[in-house]
Amino acid sequence: QVQLVESGGGLVQTGGSLKLSCAASGRIFSINVMGWYRQAPGKQRELVANINRYGVTNYADSVKGRFTISRDNAKNTMYLQMNSLKPEDTAVYYCHALTGLPTYTYWGQGTQVTVSS
Repeated sequence: QVQLVESGGGLVQTGGSLKLSCAASGRIFSINVMGWYRQAPGKQRELVANINRYGVTNYADSVKGRFTISRDNAKNTMYLQMNSLKPEDTAVYYCHALTGLPTYTYWGQGTQVTVSS
């Protein structure tokens, strides 16, 4: 089992910045990929960014150049630095972890990010 706890969401004005954190616990050695997803009202959950155990990152086109994903293995924590925020970034952001064989997927409880115009 892996437990994920997000923090760092909040209300920010357009152009502002927020940093999300996701603390992992449990069988963290089994995690291959961690990532951030978001879900806006009335929309499907979408991938924002992910990072594998080797540090290789992947971003949605909509956030490239504005968001940066990172992980601190010593602290078992993943981060999402969000800069130049736009109203369309408003969503609940979820931390996600994918383990190796056997493959399991885990989700955090979500943290609300609201960008005011």
